[in-house]
Amino acid sequence: MDWATLLDTHRLWLVPLLIVLARVVDVSLGTLRMVFIARGYTRWAPVAGFFEVLVWITAIAQIMRNLDSPVTYVAYAAGYALGTFVGLRLEHRIALGHVVIRVIPQADTSALVAQLREEKYGVTVVDAEGARGPVKVIFTLIPRSAQDRVLRLIREDNPKAFFTIEDVRTTGHGFFPTPARRFVAPRPEG
Repeated sequence: MDWATLLDTHRLWLVPLLIVLARVVDVSLGTLRMVFIARGYTRWAPVAGFFEVLVWITAIAQIMRNLDSPVTYVAYAAGYALGTFVGLRLEHRIALGHVVIRVIPQADTSALVAQLREEKYGVTVVDAEGARGPVKVIFTLIPRSAQDRVLRLIREDNPKAFFTIEDVRTTGHGFFPTPARRFVAPRPEG
């Protein structure tokens, strides 16, 4: 095999593969950077941004060296799409920050409240007036990493309960149990 053939083969599959991988990394980092900003982790956002742009420059340099190859354009777009998917999965996996879950149950709340308190979640119950009369509203502020667990408890106890989930940027003066997790994020700067 001569060098010209080897270089053409290299350009056909290796360069596009590197572009896809670079875009997956840089778009995933971009997603995490935006999450850091939204959640108030201001020290981590510039670090993610630095590496995001460093990897992006590498990918775009390969595109510029191979302007005559439409495959690199497709690789760039595919890497972007895959990077968006990977970034969202990473964001869900590390689950930074806290959420407030507001529940308006359709039945008695005592078992649900007892279960949440037993699992060391702070719970506030408020009497309220709904469209069909008096209701209880349950508020609980939890780590995002516990969201799936708490939703499972709500659905098991009260399958027809109405609930909303809101991201919380900052918190102070409350009951916040420390979850057992592999990744412990730093506290947001306030």
